Amino acid sequence: MARTAVTRRTLLTSGAAAVAALGVTSCTAGSGGESGEDDAKGIRSGGRPAGKSVVDVVADFGARGDGRSDDSEAFEKAYRHAAARVTGGVGRTVIAVPPGAYLIRRPRALLDGGDPDRRANGLRFMGAGKRISEIIFQPDKDGAADAFLCHNDNMWANLKFEQLRFRSATPGASFFSSYSEGQAQDYRFSECEWTGEWTYGLALDGSNTNSEMRWDACRVGGAYRKAFLYSGLSKRSRDKKQQDQFLNYWFSDMKVEYEWGNFLEFLYGGSITCRGGSYIVTGRRPGPAGDYGRTSTFFRFPRAEHADSVQRFHAEDIRFEVRDPDVRIIDCTWDAGTVHFNDCDDTSNAFKSFSAGISPHRYRTGANGPMIRYDMCSLVGHHRYETGTRKPGAPPLARYDMCAFRSHPQRDFAEIRGSGAGDKGAEVRFTDCTGH
Repeated sequence: MARTAVTRRTLLTSGAAAVAALGVTSCTAGSGGESGEDDAKGIRSGGRPAGKSVVDVVADFGARGDGRSDDSEAFEKAYRHAAARVTGGVGRTVIAVPPGAYLIRRPRALLDGGDPDRRANGLRFMGAGKRISEIIFQPDKDGAADAFLCHNDNMWANLKFEQLRFRSATPGASFFSSYSEGQAQDYRFSECEWTGEWTYGLALDGSNTNSEMRWDACRVGGAYRKAFLYSGLSKRSRDKKQQDQFLNYWFSDMKVEYEWGNFLEFLYGGSITCRGGSYIVTGRRPGPAGDYGRTSTFFRFPRAEHADSVQRFHAEDIRFEVRDPDVRIIDCTWDAGTVHFNDCDDTSNAFKSFSAGISPHRYRTGANGPMIRYDMCSLVGHHRYETGTRKPGAPPLARYDMCAFRSHPQRDFAEIRGSGAGDKGAEVRFTDCTGH
């Protein structure tokens, strides 16, 4: 097949035509003030893309930001401008969102990555502060269950959102749908905030990656009918076993203070690290909800069987508040892997009348685990273990090192049930722990 030569002139001409077709007159070639140094450094392959590298949704696309006018079109134009500037598989655009409240009524207006044959790496949304630049998502109520503000169909990698607040003004809408067959990955959220009632925060589907995601100094508020991060949606996955390839999620210095629902729900395993911050469920579910009942759970890992994938969870330096008996910190049914809590405290409400009888940490274990460990933690209530068949000579289900039990003495702290329950001293090991 003959190849057509692409010159700098033809690329610029075709790029300018694509941007002009969007009606973006203020972002044509030459108006962005990009220096010629980029070409000298070899940053761009195939020539300079047309239009500005940094665009402003107000100045360049006419967004009002008054909280009343529908700014969907302005954000759609901003996204299409960024998509048109992708060259050599690399995105080269920053979308700036100045101070204001931006009402978006149309799903996918913020991000509509629906062209997996045109894969791109790199797109940045930059606000002025998480309570200064606010995006209000208000789709029609009738379609809220399938409405996502952002959509990535195996197209974009290396997405960054910073200093933005996202609010659902239609209960049951969702923030982000991400489908991957090897491309959608490397998302980073810095100093962002979510409020309002959502079905999903991020819903991950597909196979192979949808991985390497980081949240830094963000606040997760609002409420979640499913979960803030729901891994393993399984609507389009061609191979359900490959749902296990969702790996590497990091949460650092978070304020997780939402009304009800689940924070993380991983149906197919994963590698998850939560380090630092405050985690609180501030209210109660408005009514029973399917498998969840009235329970809200920070870390819900509900499926035991997995394909060849990691099952690893680590929580460190976190202060949890258990304000209600229907709040659980972890509910895990993994049959392998590791769970580790280090220097965590969930005892702030240990003085309440219900606290001694709760079990905010629950495990259903298999023959191969998971291996569970708590180090230097202060813990309220009981921990519950439901065991399956245990192999003779198997290591303990769990180990507690230098932990403080606020509600019970050590001998009564662990509740062990199930067919594999044997001698409690052999199933749970305590080292230098104290209890009341």
